[in-house]
Amino acid sequence: MCWYCGEPVTGDGPMGRSARCSCGKDLRCCRSCRFYLPGARGDCSEPGSDLVSDKERGNFCDWFSLNPRFRSPTPGEQGARNARAHAAADFNKLFT
Repeated sequence: MCWYCGEPVTGDGPMGRSARCSCGKDLRCCRSCRFYLPGARGDCSEPGSDLVSDKERGNFCDWFSLNPRFRSPTPGEQGARNARAHAAADFNKLFT
């Protein structure tokens, strides 16, 4: 999913620096990376990374790896998410 709008990210290959979501935001940026960790040095948990000033713009970081939670879910994963969402909704109905 796009870190900004939530649109699914498709494709399994490497992501180029110019990859953009339909909302216009860069996809290969710190905010989409699995190493992005606000509060860490440079907001990155990878100790060998360079400091990037704009975390929302595309960059050439050699450590970039798309955060797995932003990848489009497979049909099986989507079914499990739907089941959890329905269970949570049913639980919340008990208290309303």
